[in-house]
Amino acid sequence: MRTSEEFLSALSDDREVYYRGKKVEDVVKHQVLSVAARHASRLFEIQNRIVTEPELGEISRYYATPRSSTDLVLRHRLIYDTTMYCNGVFNISQAIGSDALFAMRLISGETDRKHDTKYSERVRNYHEMVAKKDLTLAVAQTDVKGDRKKRPYEQSDLDLYVHVNSVEKDGIVVSGAKAHTTQTAVSDELIVIPTRAMVDKDSDFAVAFSVPASTTGLKMIVRPIDEFEGNSSALVSPHDYELETLTIFDRVFVPWERVFLCKEFEFAGLLAVTFATFHRFTAVSYRAATSNLYLGSALSMARQNGIADSPHVKDRVGDIVMYKELMRMSAIAAASSPQIKDDIAVPNPLYTNIGKLYSNNNFSDVLDALVDISGGIISTLPSMEDLKNPVLKKDIGKYMSAAGDGEERIKSIRLAKELAASSHTGYMLTLMLHAEGSIEASKMALLKDADLSDSEKLVKRILESDKVK
Repeated sequence: MRTSEEFLSALSDDREVYYRGKKVEDVVKHQVLSVAARHASRLFEIQNRIVTEPELGEISRYYATPRSSTDLVLRHRLIYDTTMYCNGVFNISQAIGSDALFAMRLISGETDRKHDTKYSERVRNYHEMVAKKDLTLAVAQTDVKGDRKKRPYEQSDLDLYVHVNSVEKDGIVVSGAKAHTTQTAVSDELIVIPTRAMVDKDSDFAVAFSVPASTTGLKMIVRPIDEFEGNSSALVSPHDYELETLTIFDRVFVPWERVFLCKEFEFAGLLAVTFATFHRFTAVSYRAATSNLYLGSALSMARQNGIADSPHVKDRVGDIVMYKELMRMSAIAAASSPQIKDDIAVPNPLYTNIGKLYSNNNFSDVLDALVDISGGIISTLPSMEDLKNPVLKKDIGKYMSAAGDGEERIKSIRLAKELAASSHTGYMLTLMLHAEGSIEASKMALLKDADLSDSEKLVKRILESDKVK
């Protein structure tokens, strides 16, 4: 198994990464991006991620194929524990890639059976390779999409969806771009999968493959890390954050052994949805852990403000507790009632999407509760630069005191500010609404998987029993 140092060393290659308009020579040495790299490296410090598989030996539990409800519960716990270890910040480095691998394992089998392709063997070989080498995987699914009213083949610029440019003897050449690709710039490998269902005319866009992050023609433009650079009083972001990139494929060559879907358009949507089910299970698992940041901050501010026993504060704390535990409940329920397909346990889609939809709809209430308990001081606290001035520090400490010492209260205020009144807040609001699928995507999946038969039978029985005399 790799060490953190071995992982970081492997990132110092010739990958093409840009930040704030400048090319990054080494992501590990970069003042800002190195934080995301070190965050990813913390995965290799977690001992309970290691498991022994009969055919593979010691591998990360993330890459252990779930065969049962027990396996899914253990996966949930691993995601929760890893997020807690990283200060409440999700560590996506092997979680999302394994979500994609399990989905590809399932869909490649169906594709092979219909088209007599060899995708299953390729996926299996790739899965074995990344597991044995203990690699990290990013996933690029969301195309930039262009005009949302038009299908991929109807776009004025076909590069607005990743597509097959040409089919060569040794592989394929792809072009286009994917958005929101988390930790790509600090991962070993990138898996690309479709973002939507396709029709026959979209066949060039029905493509799934993997490439090393240093592949020629792969260009990554990192979003501005405002939560780190724009908040000198931040406590979490200087140690743990995850970056996203606009990931551009400029005629990237992919050898056949790394191609997992190529123009079999009828399986594009199925692969997208199957991945989403695994990844939303991951989402509710890490979001349960992330909730502890907001819950702990609210409790700390309540104590510092001297209002911990106030009835309205207890109500607001209860709101955050309910949010956290509903995430955990949905993950455990989804793990306890899985769908078994081709000897792979798929989290129950209905329970997974219920938890994800609750998370989407109610995260703003968590922020509202934290702001209500903390007070307006989280927006008007003097700067860290003021606090480093010996004269001002004494004054600020005096006037920030409440139920406790001013210096201690300032620390609590700083954390509440980062979580609920900074650029980090806007980032998290967007993430909690759109990451792992939008509200509408979860609603569609929920209604598709909901069993309405008992409800319809019950009402039908009642209506039929009312005989008009």
